[in-house]
Amino acid sequence: MNWIDNVVRPKIRSFLNRREVEDNLWVKCPETGEMVFHRDLEANQWVVPNSGYHMKIKASDRLASFFDDGHYTKLSLPSVPLDPLKFRDTKRYTDRLKEYRTKTGNDDSVIIAQGDLYGSKVTVGVQDFDFMGGSLGMAAGSAIITGLEAALNDRTAFVMFVASGGARMQEGILSLMQMPRTTVAVQRLREAGLPYIVVLTNPTTGGVTASYAMLGDVHLAEPGAVIGFAGARVIEQTIREKLPKGFQRSEYLYDHGMVDMVVHRHNLRPTIGSLIGLLTKAPVNEAIPAARQAAAATAAATVTMRDVAVAAEGDGDDDLLANTPVAGHAE
Repeated sequence: MNWIDNVVRPKIRSFLNRREVEDNLWVKCPETGEMVFHRDLEANQWVVPNSGYHMKIKASDRLASFFDDGHYTKLSLPSVPLDPLKFRDTKRYTDRLKEYRTKTGNDDSVIIAQGDLYGSKVTVGVQDFDFMGGSLGMAAGSAIITGLEAALNDRTAFVMFVASGGARMQEGILSLMQMPRTTVAVQRLREAGLPYIVVLTNPTTGGVTASYAMLGDVHLAEPGAVIGFAGARVIEQTIREKLPKGFQRSEYLYDHGMVDMVVHRHNLRPTIGSLIGLLTKAPVNEAIPAARQAAAATAAATVTMRDVAVAAEGDGDDDLLANTPVAGHAE
């Protein structure tokens, strides 16, 4: 017996006998344990139908479900130094970047795109948690600033979908510098009178929460999202007290005034569309389902974008089921 018999032949047999079987056909709901067929889950924007649990959604799926007909254009983003600190832990930082770029198909954790929302042009940023936990580094910071500047130049609203574990430790102080950089860019958009709407998704923590994630004109949150600066366990160990039930969940933060609305994923399009119209003092856009309902309920001349915004918060999109499930995340 030699290495050919012990190693080579078994490897060849394993390749020849390997069957192409699709993985993860069924997805388990973390809340109820229900098994959901992955295509049904994808068609429902990764919301578990019965429990309403909001699972993580890919950045590309998020953009496709948000823009009209799923059509959008990605903006080219500036290049940054790849590994300025020559950082290495269990593996080199450059190797980690290659790994996540291959895994996600994106250059970094933030994607910027432009497209139409109910016929009006809008600029959108999406933070991809699958890319190193959506961490904020130089590339992500520069991408957000590029999106804010594009919104400023094109006179559009800017919508930021946030999902992050915080600053990227592999870039040290250079990562923390992105907090004031993005803050200045948000301020420039505000001075121009253009809306900046933040959608907080699960999770939004760390330095991201301490900068652009909490600087929006309006803060929306998906049901059950964990939102905070430090983790609940760290806080409990620091103050040596038991935290309230549901602490740092979006519903708890809404009750305590930190979040303006908790909006089901199916309702984000009409809600954000109506809020943009309200903040820009635009005429009522009857392409928004809530606008049509409000017009039918009252005289058309008296309908305002405020009426539409209030109606949209509890309304589903026209191409989705009207009775969307209520999330049961809050502990």
